[in-house]
Amino acid sequence: MDAAGRAGAARVARVAGIAGITSAGVGLASVAGSVSAGAYLARVLLTPERERPELQEILDVDPVGSGTITLRADEETVVPGRYGLWFDQGRGHLRLGDIVASDRLDPVPPEGRLPSTRRATEPVPTVTRVIESIDAGIPRPGPARWDGYVFTSPPEVSFGLATRHVVVPSEIGDHPAWLVPGAGDTREGRGSRWAVLVHGRGATRHECLRAVPTLHRLGLTTLVPTYRNDIEGPPSPDGLYNLGLSEWRDTEAAMSFAMAHGATDIVLVGWSMGGAIVLQTLDLSPLARHVSLAVLDSPVIDWADVIAHHARLRRVPPPLAQLAQGLIGARWSRRLVGVHEPLDVARTDWPHRADELRHRILLLHSADDEFVPVGPSRELARRRKDLVRYEEWTQARHVKEWNVDPHRWERVVTDEITR
Repeated sequence: MDAAGRAGAARVARVAGIAGITSAGVGLASVAGSVSAGAYLARVLLTPERERPELQEILDVDPVGSGTITLRADEETVVPGRYGLWFDQGRGHLRLGDIVASDRLDPVPPEGRLPSTRRATEPVPTVTRVIESIDAGIPRPGPARWDGYVFTSPPEVSFGLATRHVVVPSEIGDHPAWLVPGAGDTREGRGSRWAVLVHGRGATRHECLRAVPTLHRLGLTTLVPTYRNDIEGPPSPDGLYNLGLSEWRDTEAAMSFAMAHGATDIVLVGWSMGGAIVLQTLDLSPLARHVSLAVLDSPVIDWADVIAHHARLRRVPPPLAQLAQGLIGARWSRRLVGVHEPLDVARTDWPHRADELRHRILLLHSADDEFVPVGPSRELARRRKDLVRYEEWTQARHVKEWNVDPHRWERVVTDEITR
């Protein structure tokens, strides 16, 4: 999940004001008003975000001397690890490393709102980090956008790996994809073992780049496709996210492409909603029999839990969140919500469907994930110890396990793929 995805989630907070909702209850004037508010919430949950808001701020830059940059401290910039930073309205980009200084004040939330305990006249907390490299532009004080992907260019630029730019055909159109042959592959990406990588909601395929060098080193041919409603990909019939309940068909199309080019063994890797897409693929695709392992990073294991979590954070009454789920799944309300087909959220509740799993899973999740709560991942791992290897992080928040500890991420993924 990137800044656009978080911005989309923040829009849920506006539902309360639009519908006249209070924390004590729905308080709507009529059933029609309730349905209208629920439909609005449902559309917020499903609508792809195109904006990339600049929520951070560069305060000072020393690219020549010590090679550091000072930022306004917030919940993201104070997390240890490796990250990227966009600046100059997206024209510039640099990569950040270790924290070298911090005033240790409570961070300002990324939305830029000062906590009530700090007066606006008090100093803004700061954090200073190492600049690992500057990919484009000249950083200067001003607005910036945090980037958990780190790498922003195709694999041939980011890692110097031979890369083919291919097109994966699907039922709704052609999906641009990167194809990276595994180490030692002399047949230009026609090895027998492949990895198909699936990014998360509001993200791009660049989210997957962090995994490519490890998979390449292990000899897997790696396919990094787009899917429906991506900026680079074709739109779906309704133009909305379907929580993995239709996107899985695009992952199946990528698997079909891999098999047409020699794959006999496939590893699926999914981040956030990409994890939900992978689980639906394993459940519904006839090609799932060719999958030997699924690697799920900060996955959505239960969409109902995620929706309820964000409703609580934004003081949206539980009845409205439940109504939105009902409208998403009801056939009569398809036009009201805008979905092409009803979305049965219950199909995404994998702790309750745990007995139906048939594939080996490596599940990576952080205890402090602010976007996708860790509870369902823990529960799924508890119920299916025979199939699920669970690795829990701390401090990584959402989909930043690699960023916080890349050596551990690469080690556990390598262990499971080669096991």
